[in-house]
Amino acid sequence: MRDAFVRALLKRAGEDPKLVLITGDLGFGVLKPFWETYPDQFINAGIAEQAMTGIAAGLAMTGKTVLTYSIGNFPTFRTLEQIRNDCAYHDANVKIVCVGGGFVYGSLGMSHHATEDIAAMRALPGVTVFTPGDPMEVEAVVPVMLATPGTCYLRLGRGGEKNVHPSPVTDWTLPRALTLREGTDIALLSAGGILTQTWEAAEKLQAEGISAEVVSFPTVKPIDRETILSLASRFGHLICVEEHTIVGGFGSAVAEVLAEAGTGIRLHRMGMQDEYSTVVGTQQYLREIYHMDAEAITGKAREVLGA
Repeated sequence: MRDAFVRALLKRAGEDPKLVLITGDLGFGVLKPFWETYPDQFINAGIAEQAMTGIAAGLAMTGKTVLTYSIGNFPTFRTLEQIRNDCAYHDANVKIVCVGGGFVYGSLGMSHHATEDIAAMRALPGVTVFTPGDPMEVEAVVPVMLATPGTCYLRLGRGGEKNVHPSPVTDWTLPRALTLREGTDIALLSAGGILTQTWEAAEKLQAEGISAEVVSFPTVKPIDRETILSLASRFGHLICVEEHTIVGGFGSAVAEVLAEAGTGIRLHRMGMQDEYSTVVGTQQYLREIYHMDAEAITGKAREVLGA
């Protein structure tokens, strides 16, 4: 995902000299093409994320579009006050990029497990929250994000994620959800890189004779209400999956839409419960431990359908 992000950013930087990328002293391997091509549009702020965010806000006030780039919780929780007071409050054109959403940095422990970031960013007035599901979605989302006024949050994986979409995502508009697979028995909704697990679960269910629709939400705020309500009219059960706490995140956003519309549909949220992660290991291992991998999703679908 981060490689797709850099590719998309390179395309835009050549067209917009007011675009600036600030890193918190990391990502030099993947960011090398950017800083070699556009050295005057690149800043290394050092291991000082709060200062990085303040610098970004100041540059944005001069008319620039500024991206801050760091891993996991560092560009969000470490800088939450600066994002709120310096960026979002002033509608500053700052785009916060998190590399390593969820359990990407699973072996480094809970300090690096980004499992509450969507809820925090979603709670800030005026902040647009982007959660692309695979590299193809990233390349579609980045130009839209850069053209979106005000403060935005982009949640990425790391590197090496496979494409789930069979072909590039074209003409994407905010906040359109993307249906990757149509189904008739149950719908599997996701936001972010956990899309690989909903897709795999749908494959497993298909082998068992259960038809599952797979829908990816590249944005959580704003969220595609029209698609959610359409799904609610077609299915008896929706399963929301997120590599994130179920409190205040993607599933909560879907629940709000359904409750306010009075649909009465059964919604099942899968993700971290109201707890901190206390286990270390690979991303996939932690997905399994916290019951958000393909096997867990398949089991939940069987359970709610009584299959």
